Amino acid sequence: MNLNQLKYFVTLAETQSFTKTAEQYYISQTAVTQQIKALEQTLGCSLLDRSTRPASLTPAGSVFLLEAKAILERMNHAISRTQDASTGLVGSLHIGYTKGYERSSLSNKLKEFHNRFPNVLINCYRNTADALATGLLNREYDIIFTWDSTNLCQDTGIDCQEIEKVPLVAALYPNHPFAQRKLLQRSDLKNETIIYMSPSASGSSPGDAHLMNLYQKAGYLPNIIFRSSDTESILMMVAAEEGISILPGYCTQKLDNADNLVFIPLIGDEEAEQIVALWHKDNKNPVLQHFIRFSGYHPAPPTSTAPSE
Repeated sequence: MNLNQLKYFVTLAETQSFTKTAEQYYISQTAVTQQIKALEQTLGCSLLDRSTRPASLTPAGSVFLLEAKAILERMNHAISRTQDASTGLVGSLHIGYTKGYERSSLSNKLKEFHNRFPNVLINCYRNTADALATGLLNREYDIIFTWDSTNLCQDTGIDCQEIEKVPLVAALYPNHPFAQRKLLQRSDLKNETIIYMSPSASGSSPGDAHLMNLYQKAGYLPNIIFRSSDTESILMMVAAEEGISILPGYCTQKLDNADNLVFIPLIGDEEAEQIVALWHKDNKNPVLQHFIRFSGYHPAPPTSTAPSE
């Protein structure tokens, strides 16, 4: 038994034609007939009922058709993985992403890449925006997905690609006076107690300064009782009715049925968070280069938008 015999048999079963099978593989009809007979001799049973016109599969042939297709599929998969390995797609990719972004579509992209290049180990790291920037500069990550709160895109040694602009939403508890609103403005939150989601651990990054500027544009400075970069802790405090928060939509889009939480979009062109992918221009990791091409990234300077808070 060989692969050609399996291919001829599968094609013959699907086309029900010795002539079409021969034409597809550029061999004679006699050669197809001989290979099918040789296959039957190896198996010790008839695969075709030749008393019908066109020839049909015997019960044994129907069973073997499924097995033959599975063998060919596994062989193609093995060939593909071997070829990927021979072209350098064996290794690892270190990806950092901002806290909360695990609820975005990033996991779908990583799944697609893994399915295409299964010999690659994708290592994922969740961190704050400033920690991600520091980690990238220190070569701890191959690529990061984050809001650029440290203006890393301005570094001449870094490439960046805008991934998406995510609307900001107010996180409230159901008993809040604004809980039934369809939309909110930042100015509506002037007298609210704010549980602040900071893009940095220090609270003094360019991203934090940008956030404070948005509040100033709305006519006030926020009454912040707690600062954190951890989405889950902030949502826990909101659910406990200790205050409200403003978060990017990717943190909340899969939490529609969250207990004691209501999410309302904010109005305004600046009420969005721009997620970018960043990586070193001189990173020679072949897996990174394949990931960039696979994702269709075309680096360009992003425009400035608001981060999470």
